[in-house]
Amino acid sequence: MARPDITVMGAGIFGLSIAWILSQRGARVRVIEKRALGAGASGGPLGALAPHVPELWNAKKTFQLQSLLMSAKFWAEVEESSGHKTGYARTGRLLPLAHAHAVAQARARMEMAQDIWQEHALWQVIDRPMVQWSPPSPSGLVVYENLTARIQPLAALQSLVKAVVAIGGEVIFGASLAHGSDAGPVIWATGYEGLLEMGDALGQSVGVGEKGQAMLLDFVAPQNAPQLFVDGVHFVPHENGTLAIGSTRERYWDNPDQTDAQLEYLYQKTLGIFPFLRDTKVLTRWACLRPRSNTRAPILGEWPGRPGHYIANGGFKIGIGMAPKLAHVMADLVLDGKNGVPEGLDVSANLAST
Repeated sequence: MARPDITVMGAGIFGLSIAWILSQRGARVRVIEKRALGAGASGGPLGALAPHVPELWNAKKTFQLQSLLMSAKFWAEVEESSGHKTGYARTGRLLPLAHAHAVAQARARMEMAQDIWQEHALWQVIDRPMVQWSPPSPSGLVVYENLTARIQPLAALQSLVKAVVAIGGEVIFGASLAHGSDAGPVIWATGYEGLLEMGDALGQSVGVGEKGQAMLLDFVAPQNAPQLFVDGVHFVPHENGTLAIGSTRERYWDNPDQTDAQLEYLYQKTLGIFPFLRDTKVLTRWACLRPRSNTRAPILGEWPGRPGHYIANGGFKIGIGMAPKLAHVMADLVLDGKNGVPEGLDVSANLAST
């Protein structure tokens, strides 16, 4: 490729999604990844695209809702360009209700969902389905919401790479941005390491890495089975005949890249909820540091004091679900100078929260 119009640093979900939208809009894009595809938090097996509960609404939750509603079209276009499946499907989610207070709270949220989600999605209190793939519920009731979707993260990243290359972009692995290179505007989507680097450059914290762990089981759930969220455990059935279980959240750790007793505890809790999974083979155990900004929301915008450089980081636990909307917002900013970053997701908000 000749000199790129724009360089994107990082081949995770943020970097590749932004590169895809920039390429769709006619920019010559070069993506540079110093390690490997999905080497950071984007490579985890879970792939849960789940919304916040419909209450205490704010700009971050609105942004996430808009992004989740864009996801079907976004991933369908990626698949069409790449010829490679992403595993995306909007299959919904079931949440058990343990007692009368939880039922009352869920019904109140049902009214909020009608106001906030409107006709786009449902949040209902229903009788627990009497099938194997439903969560145990002491009240006999569960929440069913149909906004949650699933995706296979590594498959989605592979599809994005193929889609970007198919329309003229370039993705380079095992490299870094050369000093003084003619790279055009640079978008930094480099995970928790990027948060630390930005913090060092600005002389104040902008975020940290927080460890997460998950696993993948060789279990075929019913076709298009909903996700489950039971006692703090996510169960995400994927279309390739696997079941993702996750995830832990750890502020302190011994080794960020190795699984440990916390994942084993999660696994034992899983077997307590669904004993029929006891003889199921564990295919993958995964651990990584996820980029958590000071505000716990993505950080989007211009890098203070570095003209021509931009930041797109802090996906934490909701990065894949935020990516479609975020990619369009960053493309608007870099290509057209249009700043559509909502309050609370901009760089200044994160700096002010230190």
